Amino acid sequence: MELNENSTTIRKLPLIPLRGITVFPYMVLHFDVGREASINALEEAMVNDQLIFLASQKDAEIEEPTPDDFYNVGTISKIKQMLKLPGDTIRVLVEGISRAKIVNMMQEDPYFVVEVEEQNHQREIIKDKEIDALMRGVMDSFENYIEVSNKVSPEILINISEIDMPGRLADTIASNVILKPVDRQEVLEAFDPKIRLETLYRILLEEIEILEIEQNISNRVKKQINKVQKEYYLREQLKAIQKELGEDEDLVEEVDEYKQQLEKLKLPKEINEKIEREIDRLTRLSSSSAETGVIRNYIDWTLNLPWHKETKDRLDLKKSAEILDEDHYGLEKVKERILEYLAIRQLSKTMKGPILCLVGPPGVGKTSIAKSIAKSLNRKFVRMSLGGVRDEAEIRGHRRTYIGAIPGRIISSIRQSGSKNPVFLFDEIDKLASDFRGDPASALLEVLDPEQNHDFTDHYLELPFNLSKVMFITTANSLDTIPRPLLDRMEVIRIAGYTEEEKLKIAQKYLLPKQIKDHGLKPENLQVSEKAIRDVINYYTRESGVRNLERQLANLCRKSAKRIVEEKITAIRIAPNNLKKYLGNPIYRYEMANLKDEVGIVRGLAWTQVGGDTLSIEVTPMKGDGKLVLTGQLGDVMKESARAGISYIRSKVEDYKIDPDFHKNLDIHIHIPEGAIPKDGPSAGITMATAVISALTNIPVYKDIAMTGEITLRGRVLAIGGVKEKVLAANRAGIKKIILPLDNKRDLEDIPDNVKRKLDFVFAEYMDEVLEHALKRGETDESN
Repeated sequence: MELNENSTTIRKLPLIPLRGITVFPYMVLHFDVGREASINALEEAMVNDQLIFLASQKDAEIEEPTPDDFYNVGTISKIKQMLKLPGDTIRVLVEGISRAKIVNMMQEDPYFVVEVEEQNHQREIIKDKEIDALMRGVMDSFENYIEVSNKVSPEILINISEIDMPGRLADTIASNVILKPVDRQEVLEAFDPKIRLETLYRILLEEIEILEIEQNISNRVKKQINKVQKEYYLREQLKAIQKELGEDEDLVEEVDEYKQQLEKLKLPKEINEKIEREIDRLTRLSSSSAETGVIRNYIDWTLNLPWHKETKDRLDLKKSAEILDEDHYGLEKVKERILEYLAIRQLSKTMKGPILCLVGPPGVGKTSIAKSIAKSLNRKFVRMSLGGVRDEAEIRGHRRTYIGAIPGRIISSIRQSGSKNPVFLFDEIDKLASDFRGDPASALLEVLDPEQNHDFTDHYLELPFNLSKVMFITTANSLDTIPRPLLDRMEVIRIAGYTEEEKLKIAQKYLLPKQIKDHGLKPENLQVSEKAIRDVINYYTRESGVRNLERQLANLCRKSAKRIVEEKITAIRIAPNNLKKYLGNPIYRYEMANLKDEVGIVRGLAWTQVGGDTLSIEVTPMKGDGKLVLTGQLGDVMKESARAGISYIRSKVEDYKIDPDFHKNLDIHIHIPEGAIPKDGPSAGITMATAVISALTNIPVYKDIAMTGEITLRGRVLAIGGVKEKVLAANRAGIKKIILPLDNKRDLEDIPDNVKRKLDFVFAEYMDEVLEHALKRGETDESN
């Protein structure tokens, strides 16, 4: 210990960081110590002169503080008593001696040791008039604080009033006032007694003001509670008086209002009588009866349904066509069907609403098409998601015998729309479920049948409501899971995946402008070249729709916005050479066509719920005893196709110059290596047969050819489905020639012209024709 020129003392002491506690000089308090470093510091202090330095943590939640986590100013304290508690915790009684400031961190492990500078203000300053005024002001504020807060014992005031040293007075009051840790630290850091008094005075005045506001709020709330209680008491008295007089004015007025509404609606006799009976029941019940609320709710529902309200259809075909073209690129069949409906509506006003089912992969715009249809017809739009719905009451409503019964979502949506002829979208109809609560798919049969839905009856209303003018539209990813009776009531419109050109136009016309606007950018801030958009389509998305394409364009906008803000630039241009900088390495490769003509490898085409895909079928014959090995997540249909192909080859061994005993001497392994995606469906028969024949004859297959079709035992090539999706997948993969079944020739009408121009189509009726175009015959063929 040494004394410096400025009358300060330098001490070397162990340190304990305190959580939520500030120790002042002259203050005696106890606290619990549990952290290992703090216990070590205590033991070090007890070995020496029982002095320890206590500093408050800035954040009490920090479990293992560093020197930056506690304040530099703290209190040198003397340990008076230590008591070990259960659980390795020590209770310490300390007395604050003087404030000091850390000047050097000597040690951090296993406990903190610091060098502190203790300023010698023990002598206190000479009192003058200003100091006396400050001390009186602080004492008066402290008295006021005790009165307002009710948290400090008035007896403390007697002891404090005897203190005549300014610095000690400030420390003693600060240690007894409940202040925020930051305020307590501010007082502690005021080494000059005069500044300390001024700081404490300011903090006390602020605290008193806050406490007075809290008290006023509390008094105001109490008055409101008393007022509510008084009003409740008076209402109960009024009810009792009305009951004695046999009057209930509110209910009488409400019933009159209901009757006026019913009269204005001019409903059919059957419906009118039913609602009238419910209104009469309401008049016979007391307003305090629980059933009154149930009946009132029922009447409100029935009177607020749009029994006669409907929007007027926009029958301008030209305007409707413009709206559909403005909102959606392509999708000609869907647009044509809507315009046909409008044309018929012009000629016949009595036509019932059609039930359209839009089927296609995710992201092709099925839901947005329904919105555009409503917009083009000038009708209200209602959407109901059926994904995971398993309760029949969601469709038909709950019967009123149940507590909390409400109408089904169909009637609820009709009421919400305020029109009896909205465009009603049932989204994800292929994802309906069923359990013990009923079968919602069966409940939809009545809704979606134009011959039945003119008097649809909800279980809650128990009144027929005409749904025949509603235009119902459903969406699905696949028809396989839709029950046949339900599917029979709908007109299916298939929406296949988009071509690269269509995706490009959609991105340029719709997606990119929308994302630029959503991200707070302007068209001049971000320019994406056509080639860059094509690269995003080909290398960063793999889908039939455009949902992931929109996400990647949003990614470009986000990263561009960040650059514009950080680098203070006004315009960014994205081209293929800097696309990787924004989106990272390409995710997908579409150059899937084989690099060279290979033996036993054939490119097949498959349909999935997210669009078409190409798959490589590999065949390797090995010496063995005639086993057929199939690997690669094949379904039962594909396994049967492979066996049928082998049987066909055995019947044609002489034609193809194959060893007649190959099925005895060789094991044939057929593998489809594309990931773990389950593959099934009658479309890979000719592909597998071609691969086996190529492997057995050692004749290579052309690298740029793909095929799809089923094979019979006699070598006929049967038609398959999903032609458009498969052709689009082949085009993406760089295929030049596609072999299709002859019966699928008519499906080429659905293929965009720009795709057809890039591909050479071969239509095969028999397997011989497939092999003629697929196998690269020549010297290899002759050698075999």
